[in-house]
Amino acid sequence: MQEETEKQENKEEQETKQKTGQINQKEDASKKQFEEKSKPSENKEILDKDNTIFVGIKPFMNYVTGVVMQFKNKGQKEVIVSARGKFISKAVDIVEVARRTFLKEENIKVKDIKISSEEFENREGKRIHVSAIEIHLEKE
Repeated sequence: MQEETEKQENKEEQETKQKTGQINQKEDASKKQFEEKSKPSENKEILDKDNTIFVGIKPFMNYVTGVVMQFKNKGQKEVIVSARGKFISKAVDIVEVARRTFLKEENIKVKDIKISSEEFENREGKRIHVSAIEIHLEKE
């Protein structure tokens, strides 16, 4: 009787592990899909230059420092600040603080602003649209 109980418990434990593994695999697949769709569709040359700052949940000054370092330490002529959804306003603030406070003497200008909307499926499988912005900064 005890053996049967142990076998049943082991079987239930294995089934739970399998189900959990399947859920994790689905989450991983949806994360990969999200990451692939969230990559900018601009030409590959810009991405290879490593001059794009993607704004997200990190502290504000981390991004400002990133923009400043791109121009001063790495000698970039152009830096792109990219954001989506609720981070768009943060991206605008980052650009303005970097330009007006830390890069006054560098003569940094906004070369171009590109706005778009990206469509993808969320975790529930529903199609949603997210606004996106790319702010191109240029050293004159």
